[in-house]
Amino acid sequence: MKILVVDDETDVQVLFEQRFRKEIRSGEMNFVFAFSGEEALTYLNKHEHEAVLILSDINMPGMSGLELLSHIKQKYHKPPPVVMMITAYGDAENYNTAKELGADDFLTKPVDFTVLKEKLKPIS
Repeated sequence: MKILVVDDETDVQVLFEQRFRKEIRSGEMNFVFAFSGEEALTYLNKHEHEAVLILSDINMPGMSGLELLSHIKQKYHKPPPVVMMITAYGDAENYNTAKELGADDFLTKPVDFTVLKEKLKPIS
């Protein structure tokens, strides 16, 4: 399963690679990282059906994760990627907006990787 992680904090790449070391090594999961909403859209335009799951931060400079979510849900229908939103702010407004835009799930930072792995099992 290919997972696109979108976050303006570049240290998330090292964190995900450490926490999913076993799954990456076995080939069960493959991670790609984009450090802005714009970079994520560029990736998706070039590799349309590769990402099965997108994990996107909400608060990023430039295009926010909510704007990215809106673009993804409007453009990518077959098969639609699963989109989980990640934010440091577990406020109701961001949660409701993400759900209205079609987010499949919602996680808060710091990400609990045990919970995330459980959420990924039915998708993979």
